[in-house]
Amino acid sequence: MLTGKNIVLGVSGGIACYKACDIVSRLVKLGANVDVIMTNNATKFITTKTFESLSHRSVVTDPFQPVKDFEIGHISLAKKADMIIIAPATANIIGKIACGIADDMLSTTIMASTNSIKLIAPAMNTGMYNNQIFTSNLNKLIEYGYHVSEPISGRLACGDVGVGKMQEPEHIVAKAVELLLPNQDLYGKKVLVTCGGTEESIDAVRVITNHSSGKMGMSIANECMSRGAKITLVCGNVTVDISDRFNVIKVKSTDEMHAAVMASYADNDYIIMAAAPSDYKPLNVSSKKIKGQFLTLQLVKNVDIAKSVGEVKDNRKLIIFSAETDDLIVNARLKLSSKNADMVVANDVSKDGAGFNVDTNIVTIIDNKGNESSYDKMLKKQVAKIIVDSMIKLD
Repeated sequence: MLTGKNIVLGVSGGIACYKACDIVSRLVKLGANVDVIMTNNATKFITTKTFESLSHRSVVTDPFQPVKDFEIGHISLAKKADMIIIAPATANIIGKIACGIADDMLSTTIMASTNSIKLIAPAMNTGMYNNQIFTSNLNKLIEYGYHVSEPISGRLACGDVGVGKMQEPEHIVAKAVELLLPNQDLYGKKVLVTCGGTEESIDAVRVITNHSSGKMGMSIANECMSRGAKITLVCGNVTVDISDRFNVIKVKSTDEMHAAVMASYADNDYIIMAAAPSDYKPLNVSSKKIKGQFLTLQLVKNVDIAKSVGEVKDNRKLIIFSAETDDLIVNARLKLSSKNADMVVANDVSKDGAGFNVDTNIVTIIDNKGNESSYDKMLKKQVAKIIVDSMIKLD
């Protein structure tokens, strides 16, 4: 359900830390990628090893830990997070956020996050919860767009009885799912997505391929699944993780991808051709490694997978991609018509931040009714939302 969703769970210091373990377990079981940030006080209640065992990821506690791959920890987590959950959220961390204080890894990450959904689960003594200063801080966060999983009444760790007990993990996770998946407009639909690059053999050792990483296709598949669709993924060479919740068909060559798509398309409502199959292949393939100072290859045109689908798609919707370096819109419109597609996603791969093997894209979407919309550079998972929204409007 949450496959492809990146969730940061912030754990601040309180006895309710033990409930956060159950939250991590439930989110992981739903397919989410969960990164845990613990405050120093939280580590006094529970060890980092517990969360690492549940999330299968390193727990972050120190904003000054060594930088890896030139990624500053709080910035990279803030950028990739679809949601930040703080559970338990103490009066201290809520006060910090409300006042713009960023003096530890958790508060710094929250400060750096501009696009993620924020969900907080307060947990504290009744007197603290009812204090007008805390109430003012909490209301300020609500005004800023934060969501709250309200605490419940019960016996507290201090022995008092009253409101302030952290909401149960199943309710917090249910609230997270509700916020992350606001609609299920593809429920009951089946979607075939191709992604990645194909490779064509030259000899027993060498191949022709391209720079495709599969990031765009995988983002689209994840977006469709989050909206309730069942996904068949015809997958070439990719550098991204593949969810085991997809029906995955692995292929290598363009001919193999063509065969897989033609065998599967009829069972689907939408066919999204996000892969980058090789346009050409060697006319002759050597069964042995070719040796010599010079090598001349004679290439022949490969089968056009999108056109093959367009010829037989019937009432199914066909979405294609047009990666170009020149005359972007002209070429995209020609492909839309010649392949009998319903929508084309065009991008100029010569632009910085667009095209292959990067996390962003710059696209123009054109449908078969002549509608055209262009978008500035954004993350591919954001582009995927726009593509799927446009695809649904085709019906």
